[in-house]
Amino acid sequence: MAKKPIRVLIVDDSLLARKILSNGLSEDPGIEVVGTAPDAYAARDKIIEYRPDVMTLDVEMPLMNGVEFLKRLMPQYPIPVVMVSALTHKGKRITIEALKYGAVDFVTKPRYDMEMGIKEMLKELRAKIKIASTANLSHWKHKKPSLASTGEISTPEKLPAKSTDKIIAIGASTGGIEAVRSVISRFPPSTPGIVIVQHMQKGFKKPFVKRLDSICSMEVKEAVTGDHIRPGRVLIAPDDQHLRVTRSKGLYQAKCEHGPKVCGHRPSIEVLMNSVADHAGVNAVGVMLTGMGADGADAMVKMRKKGAGTIAQDKKSCVIYGMPRQAYERGGAERLVPLENIAEEVIKLLL
Repeated sequence: MAKKPIRVLIVDDSLLARKILSNGLSEDPGIEVVGTAPDAYAARDKIIEYRPDVMTLDVEMPLMNGVEFLKRLMPQYPIPVVMVSALTHKGKRITIEALKYGAVDFVTKPRYDMEMGIKEMLKELRAKIKIASTANLSHWKHKKPSLASTGEISTPEKLPAKSTDKIIAIGASTGGIEAVRSVISRFPPSTPGIVIVQHMQKGFKKPFVKRLDSICSMEVKEAVTGDHIRPGRVLIAPDDQHLRVTRSKGLYQAKCEHGPKVCGHRPSIEVLMNSVADHAGVNAVGVMLTGMGADGADAMVKMRKKGAGTIAQDKKSCVIYGMPRQAYERGGAERLVPLENIAEEVIKLLL
């Protein structure tokens, strides 16, 4: 029996953009564009009428922008959404906010070389729509918007001194922007140094880091070579560079460098966790969060063999249960943990 195509609703205030997206998506036999809408109000009616599987949503729209629409939509009708974002400062900020309120992923509108840029964007959008169609958004049903942004620290205010030589490595991809926020916002300021690889489109890392730094009790910054990985600090891999952990004179340091993609990614979780296994070993804790694929799964196996504590996000709380599944089934993650309990479990592994 042939698989039914993914039913997509396109929401964009530009008539030209709606036409380009509709024609481009319709080129894929696995995707059916069931309707288009120029604004959030029309989109709401089209959602009720067509019951789409996935919606593409413009970030910046008149009447109601993408964030405001998602705030109202997701608790009532949790539909997988792929944002279509402009590469402007405002567009980047709104995009990160949209992911906070339930969007699965995003693509960016081209600014230069429009013909080639549109072609590449449509290719990326088709791929992300297919991933989004498998997303688990059940946890959004009837959730109050205010709860979606809460990051309460439920862990001890002070960790024992013996935990200061520890290091925490976190990997995340699709759905991970909000998962990472949920985890690190719960850590107290005395938490051992954290290193993170979050798969993300180029240009959006800085607003992501800025947002996390504003809501977390730990310092959050984009990693640069030579940064000390120390208690109270979170280092996030920069755009298009691998992040490695090194150790010199008893201190952990970050090393950022270009190089071939590993597991299809740069930065790669595999690269990060391999370096953590080599230089931290038993003093490390590894965490695998939501995402597509298997980046980092084998390296987490290596971490566990070196004595590190390892956990992965459970299926029910994952937007995409890909990387955590691979890490667990290959023997890298010792157990699966609901997202809201991960910070607490990491603290236990540090004690």
